[in-house]
Amino acid sequence: MNGMIIMSVDLGKARTGIAVSDESCQFAFPKEVITEYNTDRLVEKICQKAAEFKALRIVVGYPKNMDGTLGERARECAETAKKIESESGIQTVLWDERCTTVTAHNYLNMNNVRGQKRKKTVDAVAAVIILEDYLRSIANGL
Repeated sequence: MNGMIIMSVDLGKARTGIAVSDESCQFAFPKEVITEYNTDRLVEKICQKAAEFKALRIVVGYPKNMDGTLGERARECAETAKKIESESGIQTVLWDERCTTVTAHNYLNMNNVRGQKRKKTVDAVAAVIILEDYLRSIANGL
């Protein structure tokens, strides 16, 4: 995996978090939050970010229900992931993101991040958590 940058996407109804790995695929860094309600424009912006960061793989959070079943939001994320892969030409994988937003809020609580700053960062932190989990899995050969 050396020399490969992976970008993760935490899709939201209004805000979408973006994080990227380093080239050794050991660390994940929050990059930004895209505010966009229109799916087609969002896909376009995500593809632009992937090109900007020179990502060779995109990991999209897949919000399964706690019992492992797929709800409407998971289906929407799967459709968006297909559009991202089709438009970007970059391999795009879905990654189980159960509890990542809760974990992100807990992290921000521990670091006393509040108010507007919290709103602007929680989705990027969730994207980091998704990416860290994915990077751990590939490092362990899962």
